[in-house]
Amino acid sequence: MAERHGEVVSAVLDSLLDRSPDHTADISAPAHRPEPHAAAGAHIGIQGVSHQFDLAGGPLPVLDHIDLDVKPGEFVALLGPSGCGKSTLLRLVAGLEPATTGRITHDGEPITRPDPSRIVVFQDPTLYPWRTVWDNVALGLQARGVLKAQRHRVDEALARVGLTTYARMLPHQLSGGMAQRAALARALVNDPALLVMDEPLGKLDSLTRLTMQSELVALWQRAQFSALLVTHDVEEALFMAQRVIVLSERPARILAELHNPLPYPRQRGNAQLGELRHEALRLLGLDATW
Repeated sequence: MAERHGEVVSAVLDSLLDRSPDHTADISAPAHRPEPHAAAGAHIGIQGVSHQFDLAGGPLPVLDHIDLDVKPGEFVALLGPSGCGKSTLLRLVAGLEPATTGRITHDGEPITRPDPSRIVVFQDPTLYPWRTVWDNVALGLQARGVLKAQRHRVDEALARVGLTTYARMLPHQLSGGMAQRAALARALVNDPALLVMDEPLGKLDSLTRLTMQSELVALWQRAQFSALLVTHDVEEALFMAQRVIVLSERPARILAELHNPLPYPRQRGNAQLGELRHEALRLLGLDATW
């Protein structure tokens, strides 16, 4: 898994370099030159997507004709059994590999490769251990050759996740929650149009996880990016997302879409949230004990 996460970081860094108009950007520009605000959230279209892995023993179907539309600024969660293909779908959306069949678009344009407007956040923060928190967050801007001109964006991203006073620490000096905040800051510094999250809170203790759920929602509301979250936690999906896509066993197909109309900030004890949880568990075949 660590190797795959490293592959993703490398792919995104390559895309940052390739998309930069000038790898030797003018570093003499004013440190606070005006720049456009983050783009509106991405519109992601997934049409008729099926995917398989070609193994020595034959093809292994993973996704079965997935149709999904993520509107600009929408928060969507993917919920399903372990190994059903949720993370594979995220990789396809991120542009890390092509779908076997079907079409995936970003604002109407086919997704064929990683792009800095689509940032992936994993369960493992994948911070470089020899770089300080500040330097880890600055990685994307450094790769594009614009760090000296836009250093303030690193400070702003750290402030948004509450890590200003920890900027000069090394990753091993951070708690699990702080390390994941650093990974989020590294994503947010690039002003993503889409934040793709694969179990980003899965390794945190229960109390930190509850806190980070609320903080992630608050960041999404402020930045207005689109969000696509994979989780095995029914309550997490329903608490955070506006829409929850329930997937079947592998090869994954969409069983249902659960819409959560509750306003933010949400109350975990809300009766309607409880009804949605029961429906999600029923769809997953887990309602007998509730």
